Amino acid sequence: MSTYLPTLKQLQYLVALHEHGHFGRAADSCFVSQSTLSAGLRELESLLGVTLVERSRRVVRFTPLGNAVVEKAHRLLREAEELSELVQSAGKPLSGELRMSVIPTIAPFLLPRILPRLRKDKPQLKLFLREETSADAIESLHHGRADCVLLALPFATGDVESAKIGDDPLYVAFPKGDPRDPPAEVPPSMIDEGRLLLLEDGHCLKEHALAACNRPELRASATMIGTSLHTLVQMVDNGLGLTIVPKMALDAGILTGTDVVARPLKSRNATREIALVWRKNSPRGDEFRMLAEELKDH
Repeated sequence: MSTYLPTLKQLQYLVALHEHGHFGRAADSCFVSQSTLSAGLRELESLLGVTLVERSRRVVRFTPLGNAVVEKAHRLLREAEELSELVQSAGKPLSGELRMSVIPTIAPFLLPRILPRLRKDKPQLKLFLREETSADAIESLHHGRADCVLLALPFATGDVESAKIGDDPLYVAFPKGDPRDPPAEVPPSMIDEGRLLLLEDGHCLKEHALAACNRPELRASATMIGTSLHTLVQMVDNGLGLTIVPKMALDAGILTGTDVVARPLKSRNATREIALVWRKNSPRGDEFRMLAEELKDH
């Protein structure tokens, strides 16, 4: 029976290849050459005596055993990350490296306001940011690519802990001079399902907007095409429809230079909750709560 134990580096290579499906991109994500990554994986297979990856010129295909090993590798790498976090959290809190994923409907509007003061107040904190859709950010969290995620709730996050940062009301954005002349607060009944523009799947704001409107026909009729809030606003400015934007984006000036008007959405659920989430029972849980308080203060 073999007593060979894979190294963490080899497992990182394997997980990266599974994630990217391409040797070159996987190597780039691990900051090594393609030949180094390929050699590491071949050594892993040779010492284990099994084939984990079937290689061809065009396709990288994992064997059933390879997929099972990848799942186990995710858990082992996450445990290793938590071991490192445990040691780090014993030192000065909010210092050293911290990887935070932030969703696109928060990052460009909130980060410019909070990062300068956070850098000033916590100069020893090295905050590495990654902008991802809500679904991708939560996957990164559970696979150990992110330590915490700044996102909007409600959203399916799995087994996590969270700390509330604040509430972010939703507004209806429409072209100036709209013939329906929406009132000071726009009820969902006034939203024409044929004109509503929303973000693509994977963005939690789409679900928040649909839930706030509480009109099932909107899900079938709305145009879900935008890749960013800025894109949606430009489409509204060109008379292509209307959309839902959070107050955070309005405060950051997303309508500046446009002929778009925004008024509050009159609905019981017309608010999203901004929160910081992290893996349950993380040894850095107290540190993440401190970070949430810092973000709330700023």
